[in-house]
Parts: sequence; structure tokens; C-alpha cells
Amino acid sequence: MKKTSNRFLFSQADKLALLAFLITIPLLAMGSALAPTPLILYLLLCVSAPFFPQWGFFLPIISRSISGSRAVALTFDDGPSPVTTPIILDLLKEYDFKATFFVIGKKAERYPEQIKAILAAGHTIGNHSWQHDNLLMLRTKKRLGEDIRKTQEILKTYGIHPLLFRPPAGATNPRLQSVLLTEGLQTVTFSCRPFDRGNRKITNLAERISSKLKPGDIILLHDLEPQNAELTDTWEKELNILFSYLKKSIYKVEPLAKLIHSEVMLGIPPASRKRKK
Repeated sequence: MKKTSNRFLFSQADKLALLAFLITIPLLAMGSALAPTPLILYLLLCVSAPFFPQWGFFLPIISRSISGSRAVALTFDDGPSPVTTPIILDLLKEYDFKATFFVIGKKAERYPEQIKAILAAGHTIGNHSWQHDNLLMLRTKKRLGEDIRKTQEILKTYGIHPLLFRPPAGATNPRLQSVLLTEGLQTVTFSCRPFDRGNRKITNLAERISSKLKPGDIILLHDLEPQNAELTDTWEKELNILFSYLKKSIYKVEPLAKLIHSEVMLGIPPASRKRKK
């Protein structure tokens, strides 16, 4: 079970586990060969659930707005980067858009000027783990907690306390909820992505977003230098095309906090910003 605020709630995983158990008991009593089936199906759901970023199987997940408005939000993962962050910030300023950057803690520590630039431009920052370990959700609860907490601590030195966590690859597990409750975080994923493989697949990036965009979408993009540096100009042009489309389209680009009706981060008083050793 999961604890939310001061109340314990059953997750979808909890409810399905109970249902599988209740179905299995009478089947066993009847000596049916189908008795293991409910439990096998449940295990298959547990294995597959992490690969569906919009499915709150283990814990509540925000992946889009459900308000019915035509607004969408821009989010950028895996930064900051001294190469791509300034490009993104310039384009956002040109089109008067606000975005949320889900940053890697290790990079936030390495590139302080980029974090400061993001905040100075009025954008918001979320926690995207310490080093984007794609197998993070297979780690122990202790390791998971240390990873998320370390990122919170480095971001605290910049005067912010992120309230949102985006898991690497959008994957979750049954241990994540209790860790996030301890850190005062909730999970936000995405509902529209170009499958750009971390800016490895740049061709037609804008079209791949615009062709499937729906009201309330949280758009996933990457603040990450393309593997081939020569493609950086192409990537910038694709972002420009996408932003131009959004500016002229029926969709209104809103800050993530407004779209999901929940704060992305809080400010921290200077006296409380010292990093724990």
C-alpha cells in the first residue's frame, strides 16, 4: 500500500494483486488447472507496467492535463547542457514560451551557469535523477532514495525545491512512491513524445510532435547535444519549426504548473540552501 499525505490508499497494483488472490483461492479449492493463471497474469502486468509511462499502476502519475483546455506544456529532459540549453532558452524567449526542465543532478552540479540561466529566464526545474540510470527502477529502495535525494540536495543550492520527479525513461516501480513521499515529490511523465532517442533521431522532429499533439499534452523533448555535433543546427531548426507551429496553432503553450494545476518547484530561503555533507 502507498501513503499519500496521512492516508493509505490502494494502488492499482494492490487492487489487482488482491483480485488475483481472491480468484486463485476458489480455483485451487476446485483443483482447477487454471489456478495459477490469475497470479501469472498479475506478474505479467507488474513486468510490463514500467514500460507504459502514462499508466499509474504502482503509484499516481500525472502525464497530461484533464481540464479539457487546448493548452499544452513543453518539457525538456536530460540537461542542462552548455551546448543545447542556451539554444533552447533563446528560442523560448523568442516565442515567449515557458518550459520545465527535468534536469540530471550530476549535470546540474557540473553546469551551474545553465541552471541559473534557466531560473533567471523564469522557467521551472524538476528532478530527473542523479545520472539517468536507465536501470534505476531495478535498484534497491535505498539506492533509489539516495539517487533522488542527491539531486534534490544539489538543486537546493540553487534556491529551489523541486516538487516533481520524472523517472528515467518514464519507468516506475512499487518502491518509488514511498521514496517520493519522503522527498515531497510526485511523478510527472508525458503524453506526447517524438521518440527521438535522446536527440539521436532528429529528422522530422517537429512533424512527429505536431502530427499527434492533443489538448492537454505534456510534450517531451530533450536538452541534450545530438551525438553528431553537426546535427545541432538541424535540431535547432526543428525546434524552431515546432515552436512556430505551436505559436500559430490552436494550442496554447502554458507553463506546466498551470497545465496540471500543481506547483513544479518552491523557492528556498538563502539561509537554508547549504548542501548537506
